[in-house]
Amino acid sequence: MSRSGIVNVRMVITEEKILSNIDKVKKLINPNSKKQIIQLEEDAYFKDLIESIKTYLIEYPKKKNFPKEVYKAAYQLVEYTTSEFEENTRKIEELIRQRETNISLAAKLKKTLNMIVNKEENWKQALKEISNDFSEDIVDTLSLIGRAKSKKSQNCQDAMKLINARIANLESNLHIEIDMERIEDRSKALSYIGIEIADALKAIPEPQEIEKETQACEQEIVENEQYIEETRMEVKPSLWQRIKNSKIVRTINKIMRIRIVVQIPALPEGKEEK
Repeated sequence: MSRSGIVNVRMVITEEKILSNIDKVKKLINPNSKKQIIQLEEDAYFKDLIESIKTYLIEYPKKKNFPKEVYKAAYQLVEYTTSEFEENTRKIEELIRQRETNISLAAKLKKTLNMIVNKEENWKQALKEISNDFSEDIVDTLSLIGRAKSKKSQNCQDAMKLINARIANLESNLHIEIDMERIEDRSKALSYIGIEIADALKAIPEPQEIEKETQACEQEIVENEQYIEETRMEVKPSLWQRIKNSKIVRTINKIMRIRIVVQIPALPEGKEEK
């Protein structure tokens, strides 16, 4: 989308400025960074940076002469965000499995506690069976409840409170929900970059030197990894194919439910954060 009044974007936003903005974005999405994006919808500074990079890519007048360093930096940014998005997806899947496991453990612990409290005939066997699923402290506490002569004794009451608290923690999965929310917030930012910058890059011819580097990298992968299937070699998917397969678009629509409205001045420059 062209904007009237722009004669030469390069004169307005220099290569150095764009490279600086790309570096700022990398720092914002770095999982080890002290300053990370909390909520994409509320982070105007982040969106301003992305818009400035996107505008430069789209409005650059001579695509065939596009600066190689900027292309390479933008390409690496998209590649990094795609890899990080895939890693976040893997982490969320692990957390979901852990949540399901915790719920199952909570049900097992609750059932065993009821058997012990009611002094059912096979409560000792049930306690033995769950000994591998829970810590020694939990098993010892359950054993204390089972040996108690009276349910109303202070020790027994304290032990039951401890077990019930453990059951509640496993059922609520509070720490897992917090981790998932944090990862999903970061994934929103990553998917936003993947869509905005990748689409703009696809319209720019790949500089010859970078193209050679990409081909050399793919050739090295083919030579080092022996994927044998009916005597054919399987080559590493391109970045664009990885973006397509990374579920970024589907995740935005179905999981993340992102609703991004960008209202930026005609030519944002990634203003410094106040």
